[in-house]
Amino acid sequence: MASEGINKFIKLWLCIIISLCYCYSIGRTKKTPKGIVRLLCLLPVMCLFLAIPLNISSIHFAGTTAFSISWLANFKLLLFAFGKGPLSSPSLSLPRFIAIACFPIKIQQHPSHLNVYQTPTNYAIKVLLFALLLSVYDYTHHIHPTILLVLYCFHIYFCLEIILVTVATLTRALLGLELEKQFNEPYLSTSLQDFWGKRWNLMATSVLRPTVYEPVRNTAARFIRRKRALLPAVFGTFVVSGIMHELIFYYLGRVWPTWEVMRFFLLHGVCVTAEIVLKNAFADKWPLPREVSTPLTVGFVMITGNWLFFPPLLRCGAKERALEEYAVLGAFIKNVTTLTFSSFRSH
Repeated sequence: MASEGINKFIKLWLCIIISLCYCYSIGRTKKTPKGIVRLLCLLPVMCLFLAIPLNISSIHFAGTTAFSISWLANFKLLLFAFGKGPLSSPSLSLPRFIAIACFPIKIQQHPSHLNVYQTPTNYAIKVLLFALLLSVYDYTHHIHPTILLVLYCFHIYFCLEIILVTVATLTRALLGLELEKQFNEPYLSTSLQDFWGKRWNLMATSVLRPTVYEPVRNTAARFIRRKRALLPAVFGTFVVSGIMHELIFYYLGRVWPTWEVMRFFLLHGVCVTAEIVLKNAFADKWPLPREVSTPLTVGFVMITGNWLFFPPLLRCGAKERALEEYAVLGAFIKNVTTLTFSSFRSH
């Protein structure tokens, strides 16, 4: 059954690549100028990308595909339809177009010789911590529920960072691209604005900014002062993020949404908006030291996440399904290792 699922996953990704080749050709012909005409030509592909995760049973494959294709790739194609975004550069080759479209990566605008990713040591430490975290789940009946919810926060962080950094590192090695970070030590955030805007899942932030934040701010600036127009823009960004997360959760559980995840992002949208107002009014007078602001920020994210974000995941059996897939992966690695050592011994 596992091999059938992998074969189906590969076929779906071949379909994605073929679709992106079509999109690339659309952008290179004068018959489809940027605007509504190009958007209409891209709509069938965007609809296909929304349907693809429904054909994937693996929770990790479905989640990764939903995030990379149904969300980020569709938003990038929406920008591409109007001649904007990372896909609109006329110098992009087809392989780079496909990579930027379907992977959660962003080309570094000012490349440097410094590695923007985790050092091998830091990356290995996080992989090791993630493996230790998985082993702790064998003793869940001895662990207080509150501590378990804290562990789930670390699970999400380690899992996302390991997957995204691995994909970006492979892309960088194959295509020679200098790429931006996907995470920037979110556990050091000094405010919610710092957490969501500069540290957590920066690929989603980089796509939401031109597709939601900037259009809403420009529209709002026609009616109110531009400095205040960022408030509805920030809140609107959280609304769209909440909708896309609800969609991803539906792909994972195939259960009608309870809108708890949407409420999580609405709550954070309100809090970030309030935070901006308070900073403008009082930050210069009463700045909070990092020793206070960081625990408050991280604690608020974890408490609200445990209240609204994780319950829908747990109800759809995400943890159990994920552990089953880790067990299959572990058995596969063990078999490959055994065969490798056996071949060396035979020689």
